[in-house]
Amino acid sequence: MADSSFDVVSEYDMQEVDNAVNQAAKEIAQRYDFKNVGASITLAGETITMVANAPERCLAVWDVLISKLTRRGVSIKSVDIGDGEPKVSGKEYRLEGHLKKGLSKENAKKLSKLVRDEGPKGVKVQIQGEELRVSSKSRDDLQAAIALLKGADVDCALQFQNYR
Repeated sequence: MADSSFDVVSEYDMQEVDNAVNQAAKEIAQRYDFKNVGASITLAGETITMVANAPERCLAVWDVLISKLTRRGVSIKSVDIGDGEPKVSGKEYRLEGHLKKGLSKENAKKLSKLVRDEGPKGVKVQIQGEELRVSSKSRDDLQAAIALLKGADVDCALQFQNYR
């Protein structure tokens, strides 16, 4: 019997991110607590920029974006906002979020070590660029490995693809 396998990746759907940013921009334009504070949100390439005239309002824009992203099925771990503190830029405060795609080397090594140490015996893990290939003869062992990886504490969103 051939080995069964699946891939562990860290990706996001750019269309869903764009839709979430557009919905957040509409809500910010309509909400009373964002009137006359210069609040806005834009998406340019892989960067989301949130702007307001006070740091609290800038963080409130981030909260609106979080709600829109989760509603659209995009993990918040896909957006890296650094230390989370808005930076002063002239008379306004800016908070930039950069979209992350792909597993970093450190996260890939951490996940493969976790599966080898705590996962079922007979499960093989290979790092292939920015993804992880997990294979085993038993599909039950692969299901246990998926459950183990879902509970792992990493700073990136995990998706499981090509389960065969």
